[in-house]
Amino acid sequence: MTLLDTAPPESQPPSMPSRPTRKGWFGQLLLRLHFYAGIFIGPFILIAAVSGALYAITPQIEQAVYAKELHAPVADSYLPLADQVEAANTYMGSSETLVAVRPAPNQGDTTRVMYADPALGESETRAILVDPATAEIRGDLTAYGTSGALPLRTWIDQLHRNLQLGEPGRMYSELAASWLGIIALAGLGLWILRIRRTKRKKDLLRPNTKATGYRRLASWHGSLGIWVLLGAFFLSATGITWSTYGGANVGELRTALNWGTPSVSTDLTAAGDGSADEHAHHHGAATAPPGESVNPAAFDTMLAIAREVNINTGLVEIKPPAAESKAWVVQEIQRSYPTEVDAVSINGQTLEVVDRVDFKDFNLAAKLTRWGIDIHMGSMFGLPNQILLFLVASTIATMVVLGYVMWWKRRPMKNPSQRMGKTPARGGLLRAPWWGLLLLLLAAGMVGVFLPLMGISLAAFLVIDMIVGRLQRSKVQHRTTE
Repeated sequence: MTLLDTAPPESQPPSMPSRPTRKGWFGQLLLRLHFYAGIFIGPFILIAAVSGALYAITPQIEQAVYAKELHAPVADSYLPLADQVEAANTYMGSSETLVAVRPAPNQGDTTRVMYADPALGESETRAILVDPATAEIRGDLTAYGTSGALPLRTWIDQLHRNLQLGEPGRMYSELAASWLGIIALAGLGLWILRIRRTKRKKDLLRPNTKATGYRRLASWHGSLGIWVLLGAFFLSATGITWSTYGGANVGELRTALNWGTPSVSTDLTAAGDGSADEHAHHHGAATAPPGESVNPAAFDTMLAIAREVNINTGLVEIKPPAAESKAWVVQEIQRSYPTEVDAVSINGQTLEVVDRVDFKDFNLAAKLTRWGIDIHMGSMFGLPNQILLFLVASTIATMVVLGYVMWWKRRPMKNPSQRMGKTPARGGLLRAPWWGLLLLLLAAGMVGVFLPLMGISLAAFLVIDMIVGRLQRSKVQHRTTE
């Protein structure tokens, strides 16, 4: 609900002149957009913010909940990967196909031997956690995506991503990500207009504790908003890249501009397409299809070769060929700073290097995409990044709640039949100059094409608002004729 209503403002009788002054039209328009978008998209943003804040601290929660599975006693010596894989194979029997091995990254950690399981969902694998010193099986858990999220973190991730509703639920997060930036931009415009008018400018940078009632709430809402503004824009922009429709448009734009992320080729007969999904660490890449059993000793061999090429971190994944014509892949999966996502593919028959990809050779757009995603997930700078994300997301959630309380406080107290908060006056676009109206329509059209769910919801707001406006105008006219 917002803008294109031709009804006069509620405060004016129908007999007012038809050519109202143009002064203040933009501020009125921003206020109405900020208000209605906040009212109707607020629940989506609230859920995304709360679940996102919770997800930011899941690494520590995961470490505590799955301490037995993730950790093993520190030892003086460790077994070859072959022995660890053999122990996992014995535990599993011959029922499932081995698709990846993640050696223990540090002393005191377990090795993950990962298997495809048709009973699991997309991007999920069955992870057998092995003590690298004794080959004891420490756990048997479902892991999700390249991030290797275990069940608890996966549940929170899916809540944040799609409300546990699968693909249809992703529309909620796309609406939240799309509108968060627009609401923040409108809020910034209102803040600038206010700071130009007020003499107590510091009251717009920190809450006015002396104010009461609605003004106190508005002070908290506005001052908190200005401090998390950049964070809100960042979360909105990076969140859109995961969305179904807006994300697809972002992907097409990157492809058209040749800003794709390089990937290592595994094709032993011809060069691969050289493109990758940089979101794979979050929503997971497809697991390898079932194939022949893999010699456990090959994992030690492939890792040793990769160490000589470009693999130098402890967080490594070794993937056997998905088919006879494919190569082995050894890749770094470290998402903290400094970024280590180098990869190498190796011919399993000749032990020759087929291809290699080094992060230092990524184009700038691919690097920014990688860093943006990792910061959004809280993995880029570790605990400081997690704390910052938790605070930003929690503040956004608080602002949504404050916005609803402000709305409730504005309800007409003398008219018990009007129990909801008072809405900002209509007529902003009616008062706009032709050039302002043209620019707004062009901007709305461009955003609607690039972010279709936001465009559809905006159109729905307009239609509903026009209907409500006409009903209210009819009531006013009816009262004046009585």
